[in-house]
Amino acid sequence: MAAAVRENRRRLRASLRELGAVRPGFGGAAAVYNPLEYAFEVYSSYVARHGGRKGVNLFVGMNPGPWGMAQTGVPFGLPRFVGPEGWLGCEGEIGRPESEHPKRPVQGFSCERDEVSGARVWGWARERFGPDPERFFQGNFIENYCPLVFMSESGANVVPEKLKAADRRALLEACDASTKELLRTLEPRRVIGVGKWVHGRLAPLAAELEEESGLRIEVGSILHPSPASPAANRGGPRGWADQAEAQLREMRVDLGD
Repeated sequence: MAAAVRENRRRLRASLRELGAVRPGFGGAAAVYNPLEYAFEVYSSYVARHGGRKGVNLFVGMNPGPWGMAQTGVPFGLPRFVGPEGWLGCEGEIGRPESEHPKRPVQGFSCERDEVSGARVWGWARERFGPDPERFFQGNFIENYCPLVFMSESGANVVPEKLKAADRRALLEACDASTKELLRTLEPRRVIGVGKWVHGRLAPLAAELEEESGLRIEVGSILHPSPASPAANRGGPRGWADQAEAQLREMRVDLGD
């Protein structure tokens, strides 16, 4: 099953390349990175070690940030959690994007900057499920809807919904098709959008699958951990985690209590 997940991402990588989505200027972005191209070895290690189980709770993020997945190829994957000495223990070579933004260099496992979203997500998983990541991955897995990082001239992150309309439509069609195939492969018990925007992409895909094949997948969402979200910053150091856990408990997700 892990091999099927990797093949799904390879096909998405190829379709985005064919679409021209990785070239600078796509959607109006000054720079575009696809970590599934230059960090696929680490992503493959992540899936081989932790992914490929049917019936899990599948958490789906929107797209990578510059100091997380853009560095390692793993969703929300800031280096100190992902690397060989980190909680996830992943390995592999990390290359460089074809057109690198000078303010967003890819340094791989040597990158010392923390991405708040990644620190919140993986920090919560480690705190909640303990030092052995297998306890988390027995019932859960984390993926991203779109693997591309979009940046403005200043290096600021550009979310997919802010891309120019024609390019955005083509991108979303490719990511929808790949995500729907991933759902069909993993048959998750639940698919949980990390943020409302992703939830809005997932819900119709799950409805289509149920209509086409009878596969029923519960769809939910949790608060996005980005520091750009005022709600995610409320409540002190555990503010986002407490709110996300409350939402997960409402969905009857097993939190390992």
